[in-house]
Formats: sequence, structure tokens, C-alpha cells
Amino acid sequence: MKIPDDAIIPSEKITRYLLVPKLQDDKSKFLAQGAFTQENPDKLLAAIRQLNTTQEAKEDGDNEYGKFYRVEGDLLGVNGRALAVITIWIQWYSDSSIRFVTLKPKKD
Repeated sequence: MKIPDDAIIPSEKITRYLLVPKLQDDKSKFLAQGAFTQENPDKLLAAIRQLNTTQEAKEDGDNEYGKFYRVEGDLLGVNGRALAVITIWIQWYSDSSIRFVTLKPKKD
């Protein structure tokens, strides 16, 4: 399955979570390697959507709220650098909408 183009990616997930430096579980430094910063959150959003057009989503468990999917692949950075990532999505049981949960570096 492919994550659809209209899947929900809350802007707060990008601007207040992924691109914000944190003491623990910081993803902003990793994303900065691809030149994704708080000054260009739209570029990260576009890269996540682009990843979904090229990679299949695989089922990755479920809970009482919905079914989880993971998409693995290279996120193409603003500077042309490819970042190996895993994105996690949930398809809600309540309304079948698909929503972005998180992004993390893919570790081999």
C-alpha cells in the first residue's frame, strides 16, 4: 500500500517536534544533515510526501486506535544528501484517515 497524498501531516509535528532541538530523542540534528531547519519546514514536509510516492507502506502493528504503517527509504535533503529514515503512520479506526506519527533515522 502507498500512503495517500491526502494523508494528514500536522504542521506542529514538523515545526514543534522534528525540527526542534531536544535533550533526548533529538531528531533536529539528524535532519540538519539534509539541510532541513526551522527556516524551511515546508521542504521537510515535501520530502516526506515525496518518500511516500516512491516507497510502499508496510503494516507495523495496531492498537485500540488504529493500524500502524511504516515507510522506509531515503529522504532527499535540501542539500541533495539522502537520509535513511523510517516514517510511522496510523490509520484511525474511527474514520479511516491516515496520519503521520513520527520520523526516525534508519539504523542498520
